[in-house]
Amino acid sequence: MRHIPPRDLPRTDRRTAFSARLRPRAGLWAAAGAVALGFLIALEFAARRYGLPGPITNQVREVVAAPKSGGLLYAAMALTMVVLTWRQRFIAVGAAIGIDIAFLLVRWAVGAETTGGHPFGNGALWVILGCAVIAVTRRTGRERVLLLKGVGLGLLLMAGRKTGDTWLLITSKTRPAVLDQYVATADHALGDPSWLVGRVITATGPIGFNFLDTVYGQLAVAAVVVALYQLRGVAAERRFPGHHLVRTFLVIGLIGPAFYMIFPVVGPIFAYGTGTEYWAPISLWSPDIPSSGHWAVADLWPQTPPPVTTPHPMPFDGITPRNCMPSLHTAWAVAIFIHSRKGPRVLRYAGTFWLIATLTATLGFGYHYGVDLISGVVFALTIEAALRSFDRGWDRSGIRLVAYGTTVFAALLVSYRFLPLTMAEHPWVSGPLLMLAMTSVVYGYVRTTAAWEPRAAPARQPEPQPEPI
Repeated sequence: MRHIPPRDLPRTDRRTAFSARLRPRAGLWAAAGAVALGFLIALEFAARRYGLPGPITNQVREVVAAPKSGGLLYAAMALTMVVLTWRQRFIAVGAAIGIDIAFLLVRWAVGAETTGGHPFGNGALWVILGCAVIAVTRRTGRERVLLLKGVGLGLLLMAGRKTGDTWLLITSKTRPAVLDQYVATADHALGDPSWLVGRVITATGPIGFNFLDTVYGQLAVAAVVVALYQLRGVAAERRFPGHHLVRTFLVIGLIGPAFYMIFPVVGPIFAYGTGTEYWAPISLWSPDIPSSGHWAVADLWPQTPPPVTTPHPMPFDGITPRNCMPSLHTAWAVAIFIHSRKGPRVLRYAGTFWLIATLTATLGFGYHYGVDLISGVVFALTIEAALRSFDRGWDRSGIRLVAYGTTVFAALLVSYRFLPLTMAEHPWVSGPLLMLAMTSVVYGYVRTTAAWEPRAAPARQPEPQPEPI
């Protein structure tokens, strides 16, 4: 029997064929949603085990209580609004601001404080939930699905933040010993960059520190700006693009913390310094965290690099997150940089700035070692390659790139754990090898993805005309 293309079928049969193509994707989304919900419930129970609220409880509480990050809630609302018309967006923003003003007046009237939170953001969450109610009660068919996707996008951003906070709590409670001595020893191969950049930022004083601290803390907002550009056509086209930054951002945040459990590291400012006390005198937003200085090997950061000795696991407190390996801030900044490349010039400049500033802050604040950043770059490119391969259909080039990135990432972690002393004793060999390994993944990603891009059709040349006689 001859195969008839869908476009040649009658309208009823075309609709049936379209529905058949959607069924596997709908089933995949349903399965992903079920897994995500199960993961959140598991984290909720894990947090309750330690006497603290989990991600679901914290998110529900922000419906009324002062949110931890009002800016993140408004960024989540902005993602939801990509499916709305301009008129609906103005109504949504006005409603969010009005609700926030009402909450502010009520808190002022009853004398409620917003300690540890922001005085705004509840309105944005109410608008997102209101869109979900409208989708279920007032929309049908594709319009309902589109609006629910917008709501899901906003809720996923918020859930990612809450999930990350719970993950960090679990790492501090379940990993009493950290491997900072191994990573610090391996970092000698790179010349101890955290100590070097730490001294530079210290020399810039409060201006340099607080500027970078603002950039470092608003990474999610930067991601939303790039995502909004990528999703700018959703309202008109009534569909989402196949691949965008939010997907990469969320997958990095979902998979990355698993390696915190495998390779727990607290960072040089904690393992070799006084912790958050070091920046407290000049920080505008000094966190109220108990001192961790008595857990450190010695007060060395950032003045004196640690000596090269045989590393050992070391005990640490039950509060400081073990969130260094790999550097997810680096991975997220790399993802923002990649996805900003197809934007206008100002967006490309912003993506480059955010990458450089984030790398500087992660090292200079003492939150990460240099080898953390290398593994973070490889991790981000591997995740991005896997998502793009999934979207376009797995082929040999995609499988090869993902397999290579995974192999390099695993090799990096194994070398940090079992060969740090060898790396430190031969820095002129191991340092270039580390950079070469990262560069090879970057080169492989650029070369492979460039071949995936559609080639522009050559411009048609005007046909030659006969010369007049």
